[in-house]
Amino acid sequence: MTAPLTLVPPADSSTGWILQSDPDLSEADLAAVDAVLRGATLGAGAQVEQLEAAFAAYTGRTYAIAVASGTMGLLLTLYGLGIGPGDEVILPAYGHRETGHAVALCGATPVFADIDYWAGTIAPDKVAEKLTSATRAIIGGNANGHPAAWPELRALANTHGLHLIEDSTEAIGSRHKAGMVGSFGDAAVFDFAQPGAIACGEGGIVVTDDIDLAMAIRRRRSRRPEDRHSLSLTTDTPFQAGMSDIIAALALSQLRRIDLLLERRRGIQALYDHFIQSFEGIKPPYVAPDVTEVHWSLYVVHLGTRFTRSGRDQIIEDLRTEEIDVTAYCAPLHLQDYYRRLGWKKKDIFVTEKLADRAVALPFHAHLREEQIAFAVARMKESSINIGAGTPIY
Repeated sequence: MTAPLTLVPPADSSTGWILQSDPDLSEADLAAVDAVLRGATLGAGAQVEQLEAAFAAYTGRTYAIAVASGTMGLLLTLYGLGIGPGDEVILPAYGHRETGHAVALCGATPVFADIDYWAGTIAPDKVAEKLTSATRAIIGGNANGHPAAWPELRALANTHGLHLIEDSTEAIGSRHKAGMVGSFGDAAVFDFAQPGAIACGEGGIVVTDDIDLAMAIRRRRSRRPEDRHSLSLTTDTPFQAGMSDIIAALALSQLRRIDLLLERRRGIQALYDHFIQSFEGIKPPYVAPDVTEVHWSLYVVHLGTRFTRSGRDQIIEDLRTEEIDVTAYCAPLHLQDYYRRLGWKKKDIFVTEKLADRAVALPFHAHLREEQIAFAVARMKESSINIGAGTPIY
């Protein structure tokens, strides 16, 4: 018997904090996990297989491979494409999910290209500037849910004989005029950690139409206990980076009502849009003309250009004093210690740094109440006025 669609009470009902993220779980989700816990298989089993089939169908791809995380999904994809030491991979440094670490983990050289100021996604003309004879792949990210310029990136990859990989770890359900996110790259990677619409604490999935790539990812992902008698299956040594039936059951239950989950988040977005309209000190989330549907991973706003990073940080501190759980959206990859050691430095990627220094991620989940959203926006307005009133939006 299917459990009724009863919502689990929000976690912030007793803490006092307006939480940035709170999974939109139902009793059906809990029942799905409970059924696995009461069964004989906790590791990869029937639930993983069902999730893979359902997610492939949802994205319109032929194959789906469940993995431990979005980062592991991208790492396995890079290995499956034969990318490693001596190869260069062009990618953005801007984003909430740091799946780009997979490029370094496989031994390839990350080459960061700048982003479009409005959309926050990697700019095709900036990618073209970074191409060399060592370039093997382009990773385009659907930053915070906004689809990248996929037709242009696809044309660029085809012209230069490059692999195109889609980082959709923040973007389930979003649509470009050319199609749904997840349908553009040679492979696309999704993530099931918070704060996404499908929130399982961990886990991810790779989708592709390439059977050879799918098989290569599966070989590297994990080796099932029943396969231990086989010597040929160790052609590629696995990372044991698979997904358990516990995570798969939770993800599958949420995927079955993904339209409802996205619609509830869209309602919260509409409330934010309403209260943000009168706030002249920020740039609200932007949707490009070629994008037909955006499902934000977080509600991210950008402060005016006269705000400094320290001013942004002061606003965050002010709101947290009011028990509003806000954070900086992004710590650009190229300014993190590992990549600094590779030679990247401040001012190397102008637009990325400009946006990252002024981007604030506000609470965004289906359990928010209208008065909480109004309170958060009002407190942000007050703080920004105290720090720098009348700053320009752009």
